[in-house]
Amino acid sequence: MAKATTHDAQVVLQLYDLRREAEMRKARNWFTAEFWPQSADDVLKVANAFPSQENAWMRQVGGYWDMAASLVLCGAVNEELFLQPGICGEMFFIFAKIHPFLKELREKMNNPEAFANIEKVATGSKLARKRLERVSKNVENRRKALAKSAKKG
Repeated sequence: MAKATTHDAQVVLQLYDLRREAEMRKARNWFTAEFWPQSADDVLKVANAFPSQENAWMRQVGGYWDMAASLVLCGAVNEELFLQPGICGEMFFIFAKIHPFLKELREKMNNPEAFANIEKVATGSKLARKRLERVSKNVENRRKALAKSAKKG
């Protein structure tokens, strides 16, 4: 793999700056802390709730990580650098929330490209697949705990 360049570092820092924007922070907080879909229909409920705040946040976060992944896929940023946990850990986390429902989600939305760039990066190398597997286990355990807690409540 090619060595990361100063340009790659600049792109990563610019991506970080975009993540710090106030509305993006709200969107990221919602997607990571509050949005815990239990099914494809839970995702679709938000995706079809245009123009709700949650719909906008889903599109903002999904679009941001899809854009970032496309930079990797097109060679605009070094993949090894991008795959560092501090740079794209959140991408794996949000994708792990969607991944179990992805096939059904794409069919129901009639959108085979939904989350496609993220998927390609998150499954494109052995390192990425291992990380996705680990993060997916953590997400699934949290999803089960939330479902169990909701049944008790």
